[in-house]
Amino acid sequence: MATTFIRRLDGRKPPRGASWGGAADSFSPRRRTNSGGGSSSSSSYRGGGSSSRGNGGGGNGGSRGKRNYQEMEVNLSQLVNKAKVGGDVEPAYVPGNTFADFAIDDALKANILGKGYLLPTPIQDKSIPVVLDGQDIVGLANTGTGKTAAFLIPLIDKVIKDRSQRALIMVPTRELAIQIEEEFYGFTKRLNIHAVTCVGGANIEPQIRVLRRSPNFVIGTPGRLKDLIERGELSLSGFQSVVLDEADRMLDMGFIGDMKEILAQMSHDRHTLFFSATLSRDIEKLIGEFLNDPVRISVKTRDTASTIDQDVVYFPSGQKYEKLVEILKDESMDKVLVFGRTKHGVERLANDLTRSGIKADSIHGDKTHGRRQKALGLFKQSHVRVLVATDVAARGLDISGVSHVINYDLPGTYEDYTHRIGRTGRAGKTGKALTFVAG
Repeated sequence: MATTFIRRLDGRKPPRGASWGGAADSFSPRRRTNSGGGSSSSSSYRGGGSSSRGNGGGGNGGSRGKRNYQEMEVNLSQLVNKAKVGGDVEPAYVPGNTFADFAIDDALKANILGKGYLLPTPIQDKSIPVVLDGQDIVGLANTGTGKTAAFLIPLIDKVIKDRSQRALIMVPTRELAIQIEEEFYGFTKRLNIHAVTCVGGANIEPQIRVLRRSPNFVIGTPGRLKDLIERGELSLSGFQSVVLDEADRMLDMGFIGDMKEILAQMSHDRHTLFFSATLSRDIEKLIGEFLNDPVRISVKTRDTASTIDQDVVYFPSGQKYEKLVEILKDESMDKVLVFGRTKHGVERLANDLTRSGIKADSIHGDKTHGRRQKALGLFKQSHVRVLVATDVAARGLDISGVSHVINYDLPGTYEDYTHRIGRTGRAGKTGKALTFVAG
């Protein structure tokens, strides 16, 4: 395979000691733990870098899953890639089915077509028939490949045919839960099927009131689901199906104990759907413990999409913030996600950018549920041009039209990097990813 070498944006040579060269798919991350640890917020954004990392504001308002930040020792060649345009692209996937082919209710088909869905993505094409057949499934797919519809469509059809059916959907973050609920109601127009989203950071009382009406779908983060179970407001004995979406992220955030407790309270003959971007030994153990002879489906291709133009930005000592402002003032930077390491640093960076005349907002675990949703809405509607985020925004969120992703702080792992930059270059459009490296 051809070697991809680093090119500096300013034309100068890479810094001494930089790791460069090597095949673009040969990343073997070596990790070192900083002594700071915990969730310190002592980052200095104008100076560049911090000694520790917050937990990313996970599913239960950030109260679970804290971990020491582990700095990624970067093979810089992994962060540079020229997007493929025109003839040099991966061949288009040809599905074996259309949505009209699936053995699902006609009213559901009409809603799917009403959303503009004509041909299923690879994970939808391969997963929906298996789920309709009642088999457990392990789906391995990159972010942004349509996993939500892959499990919602067959489970909604199951409820249409048997109104006593109930499904639990566990996800790592509140934003992903809300996004799934939005997708759900697009598929269930005029079907009189309801869902409730149960997440931390939001008032629990409205969630309890809806739960008492026994909606067919409960979508939630492990921490809040466990809280509701302990209060006696959620009984899982009547749930026949469970979905674990972004399972690797839930394990990474420290939710494995909650996940096991929740699954242990469900019927052993439940229908279990398991979706993940990676399969670690811990995940394989979880699959062996809780799934029954699952069908394994993998449509994962490459780590990063060929439609993403990736590059490195070197900044002089003490001029990291100034370099960012210079880049963001370029007119092509019309919808930009900037990733930082800590919650405090992300908030401060957004405020600094606003003072510099750049419309920006932030999303992180210390923000209330309402403020996070407001920031996301402003960004989606292009009322703010820059959204500064911790890794809470790297997975699962469907934000259309992101032109650029900037890694202002290095992610903890190469896997985190791929999920961050996966917010751009979607739906066949070309995107750009820039990673700041001290020069």
